[in-house]
Amino acid sequence: MRTNRAVLVALGLLPVWAPAAHATPCALRHVHGVIETVRAFVVQQITQAPAKPKPATLAPAAAGGPSVELRDLSRPEAIERTVRSELPNPTPESRITVPDGQARLGDFTIGSAETLTGHLLVLKGDANVYGRLLGNLVTVDGDVHVHQGGVVSGDVLALHGDVKDEGGEIDGEVRTLSAPTLPTGSAAPLSPIAATLRNMAGVVGVFLTLAALGIGLVTFARPNLEVVSDTVSHSFGRAFFTGLVGQILILPTFGMLIVGLVLSVAGILLLPFAVVVYVLLAILGVVGGYLAVAHAIGETYTRRRMAQGATLGSPNSYRYLLVGLAGLFVLWAAWSVFGRVPVAGEIVRGAAVLVTWLMATVGFGAALLSRAGVRESFAGRLIPPEALTDEYLWATPQFGVPAVRRPESGQGARPGTRHDAGR
Repeated sequence: MRTNRAVLVALGLLPVWAPAAHATPCALRHVHGVIETVRAFVVQQITQAPAKPKPATLAPAAAGGPSVELRDLSRPEAIERTVRSELPNPTPESRITVPDGQARLGDFTIGSAETLTGHLLVLKGDANVYGRLLGNLVTVDGDVHVHQGGVVSGDVLALHGDVKDEGGEIDGEVRTLSAPTLPTGSAAPLSPIAATLRNMAGVVGVFLTLAALGIGLVTFARPNLEVVSDTVSHSFGRAFFTGLVGQILILPTFGMLIVGLVLSVAGILLLPFAVVVYVLLAILGVVGGYLAVAHAIGETYTRRRMAQGATLGSPNSYRYLLVGLAGLFVLWAAWSVFGRVPVAGEIVRGAAVLVTWLMATVGFGAALLSRAGVRESFAGRLIPPEALTDEYLWATPQFGVPAVRRPESGQGARPGTRHDAGR
């Protein structure tokens, strides 16, 4: 359904861009127009205004029932907490008391010939003032419109809404509160132990997700992963600077891609697919490069342990990846445990973020240098693996002794072997 909408938008823009192809001086103006049209369409499709209830008058509650005081609007957070706690889901049958005033549900309008005395509370609707209101005005999940000729003698407060002066008069102060405040007691703060467990669960979840992605990458694309990993090991500095430049140019390149596609008739049709492919490639480059860094770290650590005589079983790419990821997540594990310590927690978290960014930058640069594991010139693989055979090594001079003068192992020489090549 979304693809069909995108195609319809593209087809609708074809008449605009057909002459633009022959009008180069006006290209930027056409690009701006197309971008604004697409943006307006996306906002219209994605942003949907919540359905407003049918306008109704809320009767006062019985003694001891829900009540909200509107004489002082200097503390909007307290007023919103009171309203949302007393009436979390207002309906036409709800009851609430407004001392020296009244409450309305849905849109409410004060006509140009009307004068309303007392405070006014409007829930889940807009308040339109054409006449006079002798008191304070508060809207919850709605806007206030004071039209020409309208007068509000008191203060105006819009909770999770806007106050729009359209030529009217507001004698008091105007306040707005954009973000809704949750009722008191709706979300109790977590204890230190619960917060620590939550942080640990988050770290473990991210680790398991990356491990699953890495196992899939090793299973289906191990040669490419190994090439990127070798590029990290042999060209660490170059990979870092390449990744840094790539991060700087990723957004300008994306913008150039969009403009280039928009300026062509066929490109407009390919625009949604190109955007999705570009974003997926960028994510794959960063995540895949990070996993390649983990592979390189794990391989280096495992080989050093084996060189020291440690018995680690059969080394393979799966082991390298998991060991490297465990090493990269040490700082995050420390943060999950000591994160609530005032100074140490911030230091550990900053170090974890810095190391993660550094490794992701190096991996991204290695993926760019090696063309996602296709180009091996930066991976230190100057000699192909098939050339590293016994015959190749014997034909290579070592320590100044020509290999052709070395005797063959065994009693006799193999057929076709020349012992007098150096004579």
